[in-house]
Amino acid sequence: HVQLVESGGGSVQAGGSLRVSCLVSGLTYTMSEYRFGWFRQAPGKEREGVAAFGRDGSTSYAGSVKGRFTISKENNKNTLYLQMNNLTPEDTAIYYCVADTRGTRLHTWDSPSRYNIWGQGTQVTVSS
Repeated sequence: HVQLVESGGGSVQAGGSLRVSCLVSGLTYTMSEYRFGWFRQAPGKEREGVAAFGRDGSTSYAGSVKGRFTISKENNKNTLYLQMNNLTPEDTAIYYCVADTRGTRLHTWDSPSRYNIWGQGTQVTVSS
């Protein structure tokens, strides 16, 4: 079965950068056949879509991170990345790697319901 394992979280000062990674295992096909993305959840807030790949390779970003965050992947390494630059305390959250292995068309890219596989999450803390 498909598993997602995040790494690379940590603590950084405002204005700094971090890259979180997600190792994907158990896929039947290559990564390009599925949708992948990143969500985050801050204390007391709902889960928020941060960035995602469509099956056609297109990318989508939340308005709050556009221009600062970049989603990327290396299909041959089965790894998804989220490069985060110019971090602010508002970016503090647990970051989750997500995958849609069902090919559902019922939800938008930033709806948690689109994704049936979730990683355990990695903490990102940004201090002012």
